[in-house]
Amino acid sequence: MLKPEHLRTLREVIQLGSFAAAANRLGYTSSAVSQQMAALEKKIGVRLFERSAHSVLPTSAAEVLARHAEIVLVDIERMIASVQAVHRGSERQIRLGVFPSLVDRLAGVLRQMEPADRAGVRISVAESSQLIPHLGAGGEMDAAIVYQVGNSGLSWPSALSRRWIAEDRYKLVLPASWPDLSPYRAEQLVDLPWIVHHPASSDASFFESVFARWALHPRVACHSDDFKITMTLVEAGVGAAFVTDLALAGYGPGVVVADVPWLNTSRSIFALVRPDRETARLQALLDALEI
Repeated sequence: MLKPEHLRTLREVIQLGSFAAAANRLGYTSSAVSQQMAALEKKIGVRLFERSAHSVLPTSAAEVLARHAEIVLVDIERMIASVQAVHRGSERQIRLGVFPSLVDRLAGVLRQMEPADRAGVRISVAESSQLIPHLGAGGEMDAAIVYQVGNSGLSWPSALSRRWIAEDRYKLVLPASWPDLSPYRAEQLVDLPWIVHHPASSDASFFESVFARWALHPRVACHSDDFKITMTLVEAGVGAAFVTDLALAGYGPGVVVADVPWLNTSRSIFALVRPDRETARLQALLDALEI
């Protein structure tokens, strides 16, 4: 195999007309240039220079080789630049999954980032159970921020590292148009219409466990798995609901929020990270998301 540095030296010798001038441009000694050209001649088996006591003149073969060398060297430089660009791109990009009610907080963090860094974050929004499969071998995500209510049936591969992000407390929310129900005892609430998650979701399991604790059977007026939609329906007077702190950001005057002592429940928010995708930039983003 020909060495690119030998081809680069040949190009300079042909362009500048002497070993000394090529050596000066490349930072070599004239002796080093002479040795490289001798090695190149030996490798291809063709005389490239006519040497005399006072001059070194390129042969026609040297000029042809120099023209081809120019093409090869340009291709090598393009190849290196392309590989470096891909490497920089892969270092910049963070592929993160989040559940819907974390989006507002994530948006706030992204607004504080430099535009180039923000452009390097690719986001997928879905429920926790839908995000985890994308973290396995060959998955397209580097990390996912998920939540778990108590010991709900969320599971993930043991190879993933787990990092705590926050505890997200549940609050009782009611339409402001309803009569004042304080101090919001559990038995006061059972006959109210309720907005709950669809059965089999972790939030639905939480809701069921809360009322089972008090042997109560609430009247369900609506099923909604989206807290933002739930808040809109609460404000419209459709029913009461349990909503977490994260989902309460920016709620309007049509909603009453009560932190009732008997509820005393939260969901754990944590990041699941693929160890082979863990970078300083990903860690910094997760630091910023901690509550």
